[in-house]
Amino acid sequence: MKKLSIYISTLLGIGYFPIAPGTAGSAVAAIVYFLLPDIWSIGLQNNLIVLFCLIVLSLISIIFISKAEDELGHDSGKIILDEFFGYFFAVWYLPKNMYIIIGAFFLFRLFDIIKPEPANMLQKLHKGWGVLADDVMAGIYANICLQIIVRIFPLVVVR
Repeated sequence: MKKLSIYISTLLGIGYFPIAPGTAGSAVAAIVYFLLPDIWSIGLQNNLIVLFCLIVLSLISIIFISKAEDELGHDSGKIILDEFFGYFFAVWYLPKNMYIIIGAFFLFRLFDIIKPEPANMLQKLHKGWGVLADDVMAGIYANICLQIIVRIFPLVVVR
């Protein structure tokens, strides 16, 4: 179970990338999001289903992250499953286009790095909870920013 947890938590080994593994994990999430069918992000009902799935999968990931921490150390930079899920919170319920995909990537990374409160406080939670919670919060911050931008500049951003 420990090897599987490490494999999943490092996002199939991408966490071993020598330079900025968290950024690499976020880039993988952006690529996966780009490749998802557009129906994934259309309509309130689909978005509520997606949110439910994100929450459930994030909670399950805490188990894998906690086991991987036993081997890799607390909040190891190699554990990037949290970046993957954080990015998906950043793009939730937004139009799917390159502006959003790229904007979410940069905003998510910014908030994940600077960790404004309560993200910094959430990072201090025990085991995998803290590893995941600060990234989910960074994704929520990015999402809020993008929701505002989409409403201020709808003709530019929504194409």
